[in-house]
Amino acid sequence: MTLLRESFVLLASLCHKRVVFVGLIVLFVVAGAVFGTTRGDQTGHVPPAITPMDPTLVLGYSTCAKCHPNEIEVWKGTPHYATFEELHRRPEAKQIAQKLGVSSIKYDGRCISCHYTQKTENGEVSAISGISCESCHGPAKNWIDLHYNYGGAGITRESESKEHREKRIADSIAAGMRNPHNIYTMAQSCMKCHTVPDEELVNVGGHSSGSLDFEMVSWSEGMVRHRFLAGGGTHNAKHTAEELNLLFVSGMIADLEFSLRATSNATSKSTYGYTVAKRASAVAKRLASVYKKTQIPLLREIIETYMAVPLSINNADALNDAADKIAKLGYQFAEEHTGAELTAIQPYVPGEERWLQQQ
Repeated sequence: MTLLRESFVLLASLCHKRVVFVGLIVLFVVAGAVFGTTRGDQTGHVPPAITPMDPTLVLGYSTCAKCHPNEIEVWKGTPHYATFEELHRRPEAKQIAQKLGVSSIKYDGRCISCHYTQKTENGEVSAISGISCESCHGPAKNWIDLHYNYGGAGITRESESKEHREKRIADSIAAGMRNPHNIYTMAQSCMKCHTVPDEELVNVGGHSSGSLDFEMVSWSEGMVRHRFLAGGGTHNAKHTAEELNLLFVSGMIADLEFSLRATSNATSKSTYGYTVAKRASAVAKRLASVYKKTQIPLLREIIETYMAVPLSINNADALNDAADKIAKLGYQFAEEHTGAELTAIQPYVPGEERWLQQQ
């Protein structure tokens, strides 16, 4: 059973010039079915996999603090840091735990994955902090040495060659690092938790289905921004207008990816299923509007991938396949674009007055 939409009804809602756009999307979908995979599937642009964090590979934020003390100080002023001491004491958290039969949210797997960082020490696994460096950038054991090797003794980040930097970043990513070199990976790190992937947690526990108002620019440019490397180590640099454009749209693509992944977990026509499917529909509509203004082919491919799969209960394989394709296209989008091609949507990108609301 379709949770949210009959496909032609939703197609017609995707933009103001409905008839023209519907014709284009239907043409693109049919062409994809006839001629095979889309361009995005053929490029080899594959983002690092989003997987549960392996506590045996976690080193802890103190390892990062050696080279990133300013970033750590910013983090300590955020709810991501405060979670470790505060979350389990909140009445609403206790109520959710009680409904689910959970004795401690610091040790329950479904809570740990988004609210804490776990580490294995002396054979024991325990929570060591709230959402921390490795929650977003990946457990560091396999990539930390690559990350700070600038090419030999006496060579610093400033004197590192361009060729070595490119290889260092590529090798770190291959070893499991989620590097902001490609902003889509950062958007994925946010959306994997700000879109809740657990039906029982919502329908039984009463947890929200995610941060429904989450948007990458206004949430990341406020209190969580920690761009001291971009600021030469002296100040917390803001993104340029073009970078914000790219971040804004990359966030939408990641939102669609993880809304589809969440919908894939829906097994009943209930609060969870309807909410996450509605979220997918809403962000697809926003992406269609961006495509209309920019005519960027990759955005068209993302929309047609979404339109080709029903937002239905018990449809996990098809929805996850679509999400995987969108992840590749999103990574490719962030790899190939700078934001300069998105000036048409710049008036819609949240300004600094909106960033401050997140502080």
